[in-house]
This record gives sequence, structure tokens and C-alpha cells, in this order.
Amino acid sequence: MEVRPSLPPALTHLNELAGNLHYSRSRAVRDLFDRVDAVTWAQVEGNPVRFLQLMPQASLDRAADDSAFLAELAAAWRGFEEHCADQRVGALDSVIGADATVAYFCAEFGFHESLPIYSGGLGILAGDHCKAASDLGVPLVGVGLLYRQGYFQQCIDAEGRQHPRFEDLEFSHLPIRPATRGSAPVEVRVEFPGRMVTAQVWEVRVGRVVVYLLDTDVADNTAADREITHRLYGGDRRRRLEQEMLLGVGGVRALRALGIMPSAWHINEGHAAFSILERVRELTRDGLAFDPARHAVAAATLFTTHTPVPAGHDTFAPDLIEAHVQPFLADLGVDAPTVLSLGTDPAHDGKHFNMTALALRGSRQHNGVSRVHGTVAAQMSQAFWPEVPAEENPLTHVTNGVHVETFLNRDLTRLFDATRRDWRNHLHEAGIGELVERIDPARLWSMHLSAKAHLVDDLKARLQRQSERFGEAHVRLKQRCRVLEQPVDDFLMVGFARRFATYKRAGLLFRQRERLARLIETSPRPLVFVFAGKAHPADEPGQALLKEVHELSADPRFAGHVLLIEGYDMGLARRLVAGCDVWLNTPEFPMEASGTSGQKAGINGVLNLSVADGWWAEGHDHREGVANGWSISPTPGAADRDVREADDLLTLLETEVIPLFDRREAPADNVPEGLPLEWIAWQRHAIATILPRFNASRMVRDYAERHYRRAIDAGRLLAQDGYRAAKGRAEFEQLLAAHWAGVEGKVISAPGSIMRQGDSLSIEIETTSPGLPPQSLRCEAVLGDGAFRRIVVGELIESTDEPMRGRHRIQLPEDLAGEVDYWLRIVPTHETLLHPYELGRMVWL
Repeated sequence: MEVRPSLPPALTHLNELAGNLHYSRSRAVRDLFDRVDAVTWAQVEGNPVRFLQLMPQASLDRAADDSAFLAELAAAWRGFEEHCADQRVGALDSVIGADATVAYFCAEFGFHESLPIYSGGLGILAGDHCKAASDLGVPLVGVGLLYRQGYFQQCIDAEGRQHPRFEDLEFSHLPIRPATRGSAPVEVRVEFPGRMVTAQVWEVRVGRVVVYLLDTDVADNTAADREITHRLYGGDRRRRLEQEMLLGVGGVRALRALGIMPSAWHINEGHAAFSILERVRELTRDGLAFDPARHAVAAATLFTTHTPVPAGHDTFAPDLIEAHVQPFLADLGVDAPTVLSLGTDPAHDGKHFNMTALALRGSRQHNGVSRVHGTVAAQMSQAFWPEVPAEENPLTHVTNGVHVETFLNRDLTRLFDATRRDWRNHLHEAGIGELVERIDPARLWSMHLSAKAHLVDDLKARLQRQSERFGEAHVRLKQRCRVLEQPVDDFLMVGFARRFATYKRAGLLFRQRERLARLIETSPRPLVFVFAGKAHPADEPGQALLKEVHELSADPRFAGHVLLIEGYDMGLARRLVAGCDVWLNTPEFPMEASGTSGQKAGINGVLNLSVADGWWAEGHDHREGVANGWSISPTPGAADRDVREADDLLTLLETEVIPLFDRREAPADNVPEGLPLEWIAWQRHAIATILPRFNASRMVRDYAERHYRRAIDAGRLLAQDGYRAAKGRAEFEQLLAAHWAGVEGKVISAPGSIMRQGDSLSIEIETTSPGLPPQSLRCEAVLGDGAFRRIVVGELIESTDEPMRGRHRIQLPEDLAGEVDYWLRIVPTHETLLHPYELGRMVWL
């Protein structure tokens, strides 16, 4: 029996605040619940819906009679209403008008630990994307799955073995509600081999953004089909395929059932690529041929890849795919081999259906999530544009960012509010770093120590619970917490918290154990390394790595200095990125696509110590006497790379990190004794350089300005006049396939080997193109002298349709000087191109 309280009328707004995940980013809202009853708030682990169900009536009644609390509630409610107001002008209204909607598909969303339907970075990034879209007023809707058991809860036993625990979520305890149209709940049905599967649609409100989640645990389905949405990334390949079919096909149908007609579609990782086939099916069912339909869909679609290794991309056996797409073939008007060909990736595994291949072929814009990753992804995908150099193909990058207000510690949030009330609206501006430039060093250090003390209290409580479950003697717990019991400004805390995948190399720190032991023993200040993270239940090497860290934490040389904390989630993550002194990241280059945990740490003034991979390769900033952290240069290809990079890691700790932390000021006027002024200057620099460049507001602006607007325009162009442009694009690609091999070019005139300033620097090329009109070709000169690379586009100055000859002139720039190398080439062109080389064809002369 559960006795729930009655909410006093004066507190009605608490119920509405609990039902919108605006609370996940608003400390003011979360603080309201904490103030009502801190014990119950801690018990429900920050879930306001459950909080209002379990609250003692007396606590609510006291809050309703507390004028100060009611004033805080009124202020928080005003802020919420202002944020969600329909009439509020969005920062990107001039880019994406009110008549457009962006659909954002992702297999997981991480908004807050109270809605545990995420596994890690991909989901948290998706949550941050939605929050930033709400902040900026971007008309975005999310689409995902509602997992009854989420990912898994982690338990580590006394021997260091990870035990995944799966428990059903009670949906009435979550900040979700059934989606309705009018008064009717929304359900969709998706064809699976030999049956129809029904999914209920739920909605999650995140400020102004709504995310729709599909759930198959409904009475209409068989017991097996009810379990399709039970576990995130669980089950065999068939279950994974069923989830991805439901996400892609069912997600499109859910939006249609809700009356939502997106103008642009963003597929966040390949899990949702079947949405492409469903949208093509909609058009072919209405009479459009398959190829024009495919081009019309691709024009309005952006695909973001997050996986820099081939093994990380979902693949399925062809017979399994064929069985699942069979019900769609009649509407598509093509045979199974045609559909299977969309998922072929001959460069890596031409025998399986690759979801990334489907996403690339079904979209016209594609990006990685950091500069390094964009380069790696372009190289991995080179076979999709076979004649184009990888550095010029259409796969670009938008570097990830984090939602600042979600991960910024409480004291810094209040300080920014006091310094500049509208700081949230200017996060994309370089000048936002000025928020910390005038902070008194003692105050900044005090705020950091406060966050560190909160983290230490939480770690000690977690270690005590683990110790009690292990049945350990009190002396063992005391030994484990002996460094944490010291004053927080005295010991250096290094955090490492992320998914325990082997390429993230959690064990690199322990590569030279004797040296690390000596470093711990001789350090002038105590060291403590805090590890947290989950290994996938099927990832045995990752679990072995986790067990190794556990065993090292019990080694007498490292006891109390190495801690492994179970149950990693967003709540623990927020405390770690705010309370550690140093954030450690040691991926195997170039396998870290982005690595946003370091961004979360940096905005809190935590210094990064990281391999120069992912975002850190572009984020590390070192100037005279100050930096935002330390960078380890990767040594890819070296047989002893782990040895080298481990040596660099320990050398940096020994010669730079520890000495900088240890240097404290002697007492002087206006300088408290023991203040680490140099360290604080680095903290200030970390916030000032990372905050404006690596926030989700900047990221979503980049997506809107570079990609969403273009997808909206391209989608509308190809749909106009009965899909005239889409049909023209399909016909042109057929011509290219048939006649490109016959395209030739010869140089008619070119500059001499020695030219004077003022001489004519023009090149004329004659092209012959049987079957292709000269207007469909473009000539280019690629200039380079080793220091720069420049592409000059020519113009067609003369053409004949028979025998299809063209004369093109390339006018070289007048500012050329010195020795310049140049290369000439011919590429196809068409009115529908979003990228000059997306057709993948190129002839070099």
C-alpha cells in the first residue's frame, strides 16, 4: 500500500514543474524540491514525480505556509513560463522559420538520472541537443524508444565482477505521459515478419521541446514483442533489428499520427536509418518512383555518425534484413536486392547490411562530432564517393558541446547570474569567458572546494554502501577513505568516468605500476584517482578491465589512492565533473569521436589531462604561463604506443600537474595563506576557453545554420512541381552511371612555366562527354604550394550538344606569387547539389 499526499493549492505549480524535464537543467527548480524535504529528495534520487508521490503531507503543508518558499516557487514558475512561452522569440527564428520543424531521431536520450533510458555519451548528447534547442527556440521534436528496463543498474561484487541488474521502470513514477491527439492516445503499428507490432507513443517535455518515445509493452502484442523495448542495447541481433525497425519506421508513423510534418530530419547515429525507407515508402505509395523518392528524402536528411571504428556500426545478415523489409517491397516498388544494396559497404564488409551505409545513402548531409573524428569518418566512408579525395568528400564535422546549465555547478551558476543575468543567451559568443575574468581568486577556489567537498561526501557514502554489501570490516573502509578524510584543499583528485570500453584505456595509468606507486608515495600532496563507469554486459574485455581497476584499488600500494565507484549515472557524473581537480581521458587515438565529459569538467574549472583526440585536439589552449590543461600527443601506429603514452601521462603528473597543484602562496596582503594562485589562473583559463566553444548552444546553432536550413530548403526544392527536381536528379544519376566513363578533357591553353605579374593567368579546357551535356560538367584547378590549398572553379564559355563538347575557362587568382603547383580536374554538377562532390565522380587531367 502506498499512501500519497494531497498537494496543497498553493503548491500546484510543483506538479507541473515535476512533469517537465526543464528541472533537469534548472537548479532553481531542483532546489525547490530539496528545500521542501531534503530527506525525501535524496531518497528518490532527484525524481520530482516520485518525490510528490512519497512526500509526507506535513512537509507539503509546511511549505504551503512558508512565504519565503512560496516566493521562490513563484520566481521559478515565472522563469519556467518565460522559457516555454509560445510567443517567445527564438534566437534562430531568422534561420528556421515558424513553418518548419526538425525531427531528431536517436536510440537513447539522457536528460536526467530520473529517466534512465540512456547508456552513456550518445544519449546524454541527445538530451543536451534537445535542451539547447529549447533554449534557442528551435522547432525540434525528438523521437526515440521508451525502455521498460532502461540500460542496466550496475553492481560490483567484492571480487570486482560487474553484475548487471535489470528492474522494470514504473512509468507512473517518471516524468512522462501518454501522447494524445485530441483526447485519444496515439498508437502506431509496424509490420514485422508474419505479424503486426503495436507501439504506444509517450511524450517527454523538455522545456519547449517534446520528445516522443515508442513502447511495445502493450496488451495487443505477444509476450515476445512486448519485450522489444525492454532493454537498451540488449538481446541478440534480431532484437536489435526489431528495435531499429521500430525506431525508424514506427517513429515516422508516430509523427504522422500526431499530425507533425517535419521539414528536416536529423538521424543521430545509424540506429534510426530505417526512417529513410519509411519516408521513401510514403512517397512511392503515392505514385513517385523509387529513385526520385529516395533523392527527395535524402535532400531533407542530415546524418550524424559517432563511431570512428568499423566494428562500432550496426550490421545485420542479409537474410534477416530481407525478411524484415519484405512487407515494404510492394509499396516501394523494388525488389529485395535493391533495398539490400542501400546497406552495402564494400570497403569494410560487403556481406552484411550496414546501417551507416543506409544512413549515408539516404542523406545528403553527413557529419562527425569533432574535427579529428570528421577526418576519420571521411576516410572510413571514402568508398561512398570513390573518386573524391577523402579530405574533400561531403562528410564534415560539427564538434559536440554540452548543455552548460545542466552540468555547471551550483555556485558558478549563481555567480554567473549575479554577474550577467542574460549569460545563457550569449553562450556562443567568445566574450562569455569574461564571466570569470574578474572573479576574485579566493572566491573561485572556495567555490571549487565546495563542489569538491560535496563530491567527497557522496563518494564516502557510496563507498560505505559498497563496503556494507561486501561485508567488509570497518578497518577496510577506513583505509579506502583515508585520503578522502583529509582537508579537500590538500589532496589532488583525478577523475576518470566513462564507458569501460577497452579503447578508452582506463588501465593506461597503471601501465607502469611501480612508477605510479613511487609517485603516490613521494607526492608532496596526497593523490586519489576516482574511477567510475559501466561495461556492456556482453563486453568481456571491458568487464575484465573494470575488475583490474577494482583489484588495484585493494592493492596495498594503491589502497585509498585508487577508488572504483559503482552505479555510474548522470547524477554521479555531475558531481564528478564539478568536484574533481583533474579530468583524465586516455583513449586510443583516433577512436574517441568527441568525449564530452572533459567539456563538462572544463566549464567547471576542472583541468583536463587527456590524449589529443576527439574534442581535446581542438580544445587544448596553452598560452604564456597558463593553459586549460595538459595534452598527451598520441603515437598512432607505434608498436609500443601504450608504453609511450603511459610514460608521458606519468611524466606530466610528476613534473607539471602535481607541482602546479602543490604551489601555494605565502600569506600576503589580500592573499589568503595556502591559496594556489597559479592553479586558479589555469582554472579561470579553462572556463574562459572551453565555455564559449564547447557548449550545446553553439553546437545546435551550428547544426541549424549549416545543416537544418539547407535540409529544409533542399527538401522543399525537390518536392516542388510534383517532385520535378527529384525526378531530374534521378535521371541525371542514371546518365552518370551510363556515360561517366566516357568523359575526357584536354588542356587547350595554359600559363607558361614562368609568368609575370599582370600576365593573363587563365586555363582553357575542352571536354567531351558522350551522353552528358557540357552544362553538367565543371572544371576546377587545385592550387597548392605546400603551405595552402585552393580550389578555383571554371566557367563554361562555349558548348555544343552534338558531339557534346564544352570549352571551360579557369581564371587563376591575381594574388599568386612564387612557385605554385596546380592540378586540373573535371567533376559533374547539378542544380540539386548540396555539396560540390556528393556525386562521387572526379576525373583528373
